[in-house]
Order: sequence, then C-alpha cells, then structure tokens
Amino acid sequence: MKKHRDVWDRDIEQILLSEGELDEIVTRMAAQIDADYRDKNLLLLCILKGSLVFMGDLMKKLTIPCEIDCMKVSSYGNGSVSSGRIHILLDLHRQDLSEKDILIIEDIIDSGRTLSYLISYLQMGGARSVRAATLLDKPSRREVDYTPDYVGRAIPDVFVVGYGLDYGEKYRSLPYVGILKPEIYEAK
Repeated sequence: MKKHRDVWDRDIEQILLSEGELDEIVTRMAAQIDADYRDKNLLLLCILKGSLVFMGDLMKKLTIPCEIDCMKVSSYGNGSVSSGRIHILLDLHRQDLSEKDILIIEDIIDSGRTLSYLISYLQMGGARSVRAATLLDKPSRREVDYTPDYVGRAIPDVFVVGYGLDYGEKYRSLPYVGILKPEIYEAK
C-alpha cells in the first residue's frame, strides 16, 4: 500500500489541507452542530462515497445523540465535469422522516445544484428540517442561489482529492486534501 501511496502523492501539486487542519475543521464543525442540534432529533445523512471519511470523523466528535443514513447521488457524467443532472442512485427509505432533523453531510459543493435539489427532495419527503454541512465549498463555482449551513473551508476553484474525495475512484485514502496536478485529469 505504501508503494501506491507514494505514486498518488506524486500526483499531488500541493497539500491544501493537512491532517491537522482537517482535524481542527471537523472539531469546530462538530461543536457548532452540537450546539445547534442539542434539542433536535438529528439524522446525519452521508452522501456517498466522498463524504464517508468526513462523516466518520465528524460523528466521532459529536457529543449529542444522532442516527446515520446514506444516499448516493451523482451529478457527474464522465470524468471531472458535472452533467448538470441529478441522479439518485441510492435513496433514503425511512418511515420516520417527519420526526427527523436531517443534516446532509457533503464532501464538497461546487455548483450547489445537488444540495439545492436534495434539500427540496427531502423536504417534500416530509423531513422535519433539512440543512447541510460541507467540508469544502467552492463559492466561485455556484450556479444556483445556495449557501450551505456549515462550511469547513472555502477553497479556490482547484481540483482536489484525498480525505474521501476522488478522481476515478483513486486518492480517497490520502489523509489530507491535495490539489491534483492538472495533467492527471486533463490527460483523460
């Protein structure tokens, strides 16, 4: 595994967020969520696959009770460009949505279309409340009027991987968030 990790590290132009910085971000976000959801019936909704690492770390730092569930949603066609269409690949099927305060856990927000769509979708499904927390936000890429409720860090318009984020299902296991060298994803 170390050999693969060395290859992946060479594909990284720059480390954007170190392990320590990620831990500080997650700790800060967990404290905010603890305060805001203390009297609520919290359901953390992980958007697979990219948010899995972030949600795992986040829920370990929460001090309030919560449930977890997952959805798998895609807005990407081939490669690194969004198709603009939202596809629900794994839906949330629960009978108790009207009793839940859902906090969508997302790895990164670009255009805002996916989160805007999901919030409306879950509200129409009967959820008591729906908000979103994202590790990374690219506000410069926003195509809809959407602002996440919790933001770990706003980042520039660069292609990032690591800490659950991928390119072609690779790089998810990197313990940091790094900027992928353009020649890696532009070559495809």
